[in-house]
Amino acid sequence: MKTEYPRPQFVRKEWKNLNGTWEFAFDDNDRGIREKWYGKGKSLEKKINVPFVYQSELSGIGDRTPHDIVWYKKSLELEQRKGYRTILRFGAVDYEAKVYINGEPAGEHSGGYTPFSIDITPYISGKEQEVVLRVYDPHTDEFIPRGKQFWEKESRGIWYTNSTGIWQTVWAEYVPEKHIENVKFTPLFDSGRVLVKCRGTGLEKGDSLSYKIGLKGTEIAEGVLLWKADELEFSVDVICSRIFNTNFHEDGIAWTPENPVLFDVELAVLGKDMEVCDEVSSYFGFRKIHTENGMVYLNNKPYYQKLVLDQGYWPEGLLTAPNDEALKKDILMAREMGFNGCRKHQKIEDPRFLYWADRLGFLVWGESASTAMYNGYSVKRTMDEWWEAVERDYNHPCIVAWVPINESWGVPDIARDSAQQSFSLTMYHFLHAIDGTRLVISNDGWEMTKTDVCAIHNYRHGQQDEPQVYEEYCNMLATRESLINYPSTCREIYAHGFHHEGEPIMLTEFGGIGFDVSDEKGWGYSSAETEEEFIQSYSRIMDAVYASKGLWGFCYTQLTDVEQEINGLYTYDRKPKCSPERIREINERYHVSRIVEQRNIRGL
Repeated sequence: MKTEYPRPQFVRKEWKNLNGTWEFAFDDNDRGIREKWYGKGKSLEKKINVPFVYQSELSGIGDRTPHDIVWYKKSLELEQRKGYRTILRFGAVDYEAKVYINGEPAGEHSGGYTPFSIDITPYISGKEQEVVLRVYDPHTDEFIPRGKQFWEKESRGIWYTNSTGIWQTVWAEYVPEKHIENVKFTPLFDSGRVLVKCRGTGLEKGDSLSYKIGLKGTEIAEGVLLWKADELEFSVDVICSRIFNTNFHEDGIAWTPENPVLFDVELAVLGKDMEVCDEVSSYFGFRKIHTENGMVYLNNKPYYQKLVLDQGYWPEGLLTAPNDEALKKDILMAREMGFNGCRKHQKIEDPRFLYWADRLGFLVWGESASTAMYNGYSVKRTMDEWWEAVERDYNHPCIVAWVPINESWGVPDIARDSAQQSFSLTMYHFLHAIDGTRLVISNDGWEMTKTDVCAIHNYRHGQQDEPQVYEEYCNMLATRESLINYPSTCREIYAHGFHHEGEPIMLTEFGGIGFDVSDEKGWGYSSAETEEEFIQSYSRIMDAVYASKGLWGFCYTQLTDVEQEINGLYTYDRKPKCSPERIREINERYHVSRIVEQRNIRGL
């Protein structure tokens, strides 16, 4: 049972975890609504361990058969409190959820990877409430953002076991009538300030907002501001030279993977008589990401990203980590091998993972699940989910890039189709419009339109005994021109009518060496038979990357095996396939300062 506070960027002290045993049923004939399974006092035939989907082992069911409609039910002790609203919150439910409270429809949500909340105050009666969910997840609908979830019973290729229903924490929270609805922190790095935007609900004339900002146990700013509307905006100096001796030759108070400094924030709504109505704790990191001169800059310094592809699957929980420690462990594993971040692939990850990335110092490229095909419904569903994802994750300093499209999934004709190109452009500008603090990659892999990073995939490094293939691979990576003009597949790097505009070039999928240490049948993009051969293969691939005059960072495939994919650096159950220290030695052969020096010498 996942017991940690599920929304670490916006914490209230009092909440109730609703994970654990729920009643559960399949509804293959869609009988539930007709027969009023949502009615109070009705029972469902099975039991399930929330928040694990029925396909997973940890759910207690472990049935991989596709079932499009499922039901959940739970009775809970939850009384209404005077002066408070009772809010029921779901971390993520895949895909369409209808919620009933005490037999009455209370709300619904579409989107499998983003949170939603329902004010259940009007439906509460007595001391015990009955919560029912009907979840509809049409497995064969190719216009739903589902990412790597397969529509067949058995996984194969690059597709994994599907997930249906609740897969993140369910919880209830008592929220005062007057409360803070949302807060956003935008670092204004160049001016040494942070912009704070708060949105409130139920406010009256004369109410105010109290704020305190601290760093390493020292309070650096505090104040009280009157609410003039439901939104309040102000900026705070965080350099505070009288308190902190900031040295711009070092990281100082700036957030980086090497120096993950976080500012603590306490916010409170005060009534006209200065009584505390609502209190929220949060945090932010002071950092800036931008591109210039063909390089990525973190806090105005060139920064070479050494990322690893992370699918976010676990053998016992599928999309859901077995516990909070497992989320933290994946970050520590990657850091131990010398990676400074990950590309979270085809999944909007649990906020607890982002919390640990913030705390431990780990860059994240945020990526949503793609649809398989393109039409108007896929456009709307994708954009809706992205809006909710950015709203949820805006404050996490670890996230430095958004990846709305991968390898033309969901836009199969983007190379020349003007409508699909327009969608890519729309996503690029849409994400910049709602979040100006991060990079946006238009179509990771190939057939890019407008993009902040030219993100290229290339697995054509060959086997150890194929020197000619490896030589061709090195030549393809050698320069900017070769990277752009000699793609590894029949897909061009840029869609028709678009071209490279000087943005940094990164190799964002490569490697994928298959090495089986678990006696599991599977595949990789190449293969190794022994640990030494595995390390040698990794070493020669990285030699080609570091020798490139055109690359500014990489993302290696991948952190762990996933089901039939045995191309991870770790097994599916998180056991190292070789010494992490040896991988780290290879990853740290070239320091960023040396790469910058080489680029300057080459006139890049």
